[in-house]
Amino acid sequence: MAQAGHSAHSTQLSSSTGNSIPGITTEEARTPRGRGGIVPVLAFAGIVVAVMQTLLVPVIKDLPTLLGTAPSNATWVLTATLLAGAISTPIMGRLGDLNGKRRMLLASLAVMVVGSLICGFTDNLLIMIVGRALQGFAMGAIPLGIGIMRDELPREKLGSAMALMSSSIGVGGGLALPAASLVAQHADWHALFFGAAGLGVVSMLLTVLFVPESETRAEGSFDLLGALGLSAGLVCLLLPITKGSDWGWTSGTTLGLFAGALAILLLWGVMELRMAAPLVDLRTTARREVLLTNLTSIMVGVAFYAISLVLPQLLQLPKSTGYGLGQSMVVAGLCVAPLGITMMFTAPLYARIAAKYGPKVSLMIGMLIIAIGYGAGLALMSAPWQTIIVSVVVGAGIGLAYSSLPALIIGAVDPSETGAANGLNTLMRSIGTSVSSAVIGMVLAHTSVAMGPVSVPSMNGFRTSFMIATGAVLIGLVLAVFLPSRKRTATLSRPVAAGDETAAPATAASLTGSTDFTGFRGFRGRVLDAEGAPVPRATVTLIDHRGRQAGITVADTAGDFALAARSAGTYILAVTAAGLPPLATPVSYTSVDELVAVDLRLGATVPAGVTH
Repeated sequence: MAQAGHSAHSTQLSSSTGNSIPGITTEEARTPRGRGGIVPVLAFAGIVVAVMQTLLVPVIKDLPTLLGTAPSNATWVLTATLLAGAISTPIMGRLGDLNGKRRMLLASLAVMVVGSLICGFTDNLLIMIVGRALQGFAMGAIPLGIGIMRDELPREKLGSAMALMSSSIGVGGGLALPAASLVAQHADWHALFFGAAGLGVVSMLLTVLFVPESETRAEGSFDLLGALGLSAGLVCLLLPITKGSDWGWTSGTTLGLFAGALAILLLWGVMELRMAAPLVDLRTTARREVLLTNLTSIMVGVAFYAISLVLPQLLQLPKSTGYGLGQSMVVAGLCVAPLGITMMFTAPLYARIAAKYGPKVSLMIGMLIIAIGYGAGLALMSAPWQTIIVSVVVGAGIGLAYSSLPALIIGAVDPSETGAANGLNTLMRSIGTSVSSAVIGMVLAHTSVAMGPVSVPSMNGFRTSFMIATGAVLIGLVLAVFLPSRKRTATLSRPVAAGDETAAPATAASLTGSTDFTGFRGFRGRVLDAEGAPVPRATVTLIDHRGRQAGITVADTAGDFALAARSAGTYILAVTAAGLPPLATPVSYTSVDELVAVDLRLGATVPAGVTH
């Protein structure tokens, strides 16, 4: 690589009002990014949209009567939400990367409110399905919220915040069960939808008041053909998974849709690889850390949904079965609610584990706890208090696992791809829950026993379901073992506030001398003064060829820094430090797999050389 050096006249940045860096406004240089209300508001939005998935669980057995249709038709009310949620997550993530994440978050919530109102005023099956699909469309809020946190929060708050946002899927689902049960038991069932609309409006107002629009934008345009192709492929894939038990797994419809899904997704993949600005960057998705994280997410999704399907039924079955616990709808919901509550409280624990050992370790610990919970659940099914224990343990494990997933994804993709990448990861979880619903539903149906004129799930079916969940999470644990360990240096590439010294690494050890950079892609080096002495806590900014901020960090107390750059091209490394003149130097990054070493010397006529 050519020497990166030039005269002080061309490298030093100054203005009449003080030092400045291209790509960073004066306000950004003074004020840490993010506001105090971002985390709770975005977490609340995540909980609200997650409620849509379990909103009708308390009345699911009554839907055929309420809608005046056959049971097989009534299940479309649930299937529509699932399909719409799966389709919307990667699409809304990409739209957020292109057009602004807060804008798309508000759009998602607005669509959910409209869908809720449609459902609230109808008893017609087709109109209800349309409304429920619009409700499910709001699932795109999860990756959008994670992306906003990535862009707006200081590094030291990002881990626990993303953990809470990621866990909101389970928190909303868990808390919705007792609340929806209470409403359904004491009011008209349409009140569920009006309540959902109210929550959506509140979430929109809070978002407008407390969540700023992210300035990070991806290049290119929206891939409409890619969105249509992915939507068609997902419908053909998820429809037979969710309806296979009704249609028959060997029926022509089921097999035809699976074959159609395979063909469509293969053609879609070929098309995406040829697109300049694809909906999903498949090359990034194929990276080991991204691919394995997404596959692990499917297994976690299977494990999460299993407990939601089994425990409510076990709790509500009459004691005359010999194993049912004979509890009311509300009590059953309260017994399962700790699943979501525990997930919420594991976010701070995740942040501590991930800060010390990395998100890979916290993911593996979480999955191990899930396996223990399900294993214990095989024996703890004879009293309501036992189901609460199982919910708490499994909830703690799922909370840790879900919290780890976005950190693993964010550490492996460019900041401009955050929304789309987390959208795809959320989709993988949705596929896991769909598979779980189909497989466990089939198991419970085939192991049911006759109780008078009706058939009910058997204890053998419940235990088999728990064993399937245990097997899935153990497969996920094996996949997680092969994830690359996240190096401490990789976290330094997280954009932080310029001049925010609290974001600097606590260690004084030299990054360039003592840290393993295997797997790290980008620039690393040391900030030095004119005499060659290290400059601690200097702000180092990476600026792309368009003059936009591509990364920012604060050097440690030994002057060492590391910044990720995951696309080849020409950049500028700009550095400022108290009491020293600022510096900017061009650097080249020719391969996405290289590590470029560059020392930045403040006050000298030329910066130190750049080497690989």
